[in-house]
Amino acid sequence: MAGTTAPISMRTVVAASSAGTAFEWYDFFIFGSLTQVISKTFFAGLSDTAGYFAALALFGVGFAFRPLGALVFGRIGDRMGRKGAFLVTVALMGGATFAIGFLPTYSQIGILSPILLIATRVIQGFALGGEYGGAAIYVAEHSSPKRRGWNTSWVQTSAAFGLFGALAVIWLARKTLGEDTFNAIGWRIPFLVSAILLGISVWMRLKLSESPAFAALKAGGEESKAPYAEAFGQWKNLKLVLLAFFAMMSAQGAVWYCSFFYVQVFMEKFLKVDPATINFLLMGAVAASAPLYVFFGWLSDIVGRKIVMLAGMTLALVAFFPGFHALERAANPALTAASAANHVVVVADPADCALQFDPVGKAVFVSSCDIAKSFLANAGVSYSTQESPAGTPTVVKIGAATIPSASAKGLSKDQTKTVKAGVEGRLKAALKAAGYPARADPVQLDAWGMFGVLMIFVVAATALFGPLAACLVELFPTRVRYTAMSLPYNIGTGWIGGFLPFTAFAIVTATGNIYAGLWYPVAFTVISVVTTLFFLPETKGRPLDV
Repeated sequence: MAGTTAPISMRTVVAASSAGTAFEWYDFFIFGSLTQVISKTFFAGLSDTAGYFAALALFGVGFAFRPLGALVFGRIGDRMGRKGAFLVTVALMGGATFAIGFLPTYSQIGILSPILLIATRVIQGFALGGEYGGAAIYVAEHSSPKRRGWNTSWVQTSAAFGLFGALAVIWLARKTLGEDTFNAIGWRIPFLVSAILLGISVWMRLKLSESPAFAALKAGGEESKAPYAEAFGQWKNLKLVLLAFFAMMSAQGAVWYCSFFYVQVFMEKFLKVDPATINFLLMGAVAASAPLYVFFGWLSDIVGRKIVMLAGMTLALVAFFPGFHALERAANPALTAASAANHVVVVADPADCALQFDPVGKAVFVSSCDIAKSFLANAGVSYSTQESPAGTPTVVKIGAATIPSASAKGLSKDQTKTVKAGVEGRLKAALKAAGYPARADPVQLDAWGMFGVLMIFVVAATALFGPLAACLVELFPTRVRYTAMSLPYNIGTGWIGGFLPFTAFAIVTATGNIYAGLWYPVAFTVISVVTTLFFLPETKGRPLDV
């Protein structure tokens, strides 16, 4: 039964499970940390904003296929065993990541390049969908009830180790090669390095045996013959799936991916911070997060899972808006001063304005309003709108200055390009005169202040994520644990979390407010706070051999 394994075996179980999961997170996180480079390499045929949208959306595509992987590998894990399922997932993930390092660019083979990239991302997401559930369950089913939060929290730290590894390799490659060489070819290095990590992970996992809880179930012939029907067709199990999603996974996807990924998009795209600086700060925050997962997992063994996770959700909820404002003041004080002194207002006929949301690069924005808003969206400048009489051309007010826009309706491609260049040139000059910086000034940047804000987000994310594996495993019966647990986990992290950077960026582009995207993680976190507070039971210490 669970809990009778010798200490040395428990250490092996935790190390092998966590190391393999860290490798898979490394593979997956490389992509999110290289969004800007990937957008220019594989989506060169699109505009800057459309290319960035496409790269963020492709980051989400990998997550979109995670629930499918959860269903496939969950069924394998519940019918045939935990070990075999997550041995296959690590091999799939490693192969797909290594292949990305050899993909030809858009300039080399055109549209086939992003198609191949999409295919590898689908494989990555499919594999990762079966990975986490298997690792968390495997460790939990070896653990004693009193140490379950502590032991499974090491699986949670694998996300930190994976992300830190990805950031570290990217940072070292950038520093060694220089930004131009890295953008041209050096970006392939982090993907190719994964081959070494793959070999280590497979070797470690081959050393493992089946989990005690599943082995006992199989020995008695009681393993599930129809995991899908049991997990989702029986209300007693389905209600647990729904509870896991709304109480924990809605917030997990929102809080974790806002704290570690959208914050990168925000600092790079809107605050204009140098990518190498962002990588360095995130490496520090991620390194600091590793012991916090274990601390909060340990704390949940003492005071309970629910109160620790609820504290993390609540902290994120109250910290996101003031925290992101504080990031702006610390990272780019010139931008804060310029926005306060010379707020940008687009004065336009509403009928002349389209929604500034173009994820595939096919929309044509040629009205006077669209041209002005397109430039401001690309520049990451917050603006408000003011309605003007019907038929009047758009003007942009930047402080006391008024800059006329122009329409390119009915003009040729070359003429349209000339009109847009003229408008953009006038707006750039006016923004510069009003004190809007083109980049964050490294001299004025308060790195410690930025790090302090990031650490508030880190504490919130780790308090939620540290005890989460133990709570999820304890919530579900052994017969359908892999299937029932993996689906809500991967919908929460895969769909809510994976599409968070893309959706939040789209909201910002559509509204003209660089903080508007935060409503996305806040909304999902509110759902989890309410559901956890009123409906989630305390699971600490529950037996797993049922």
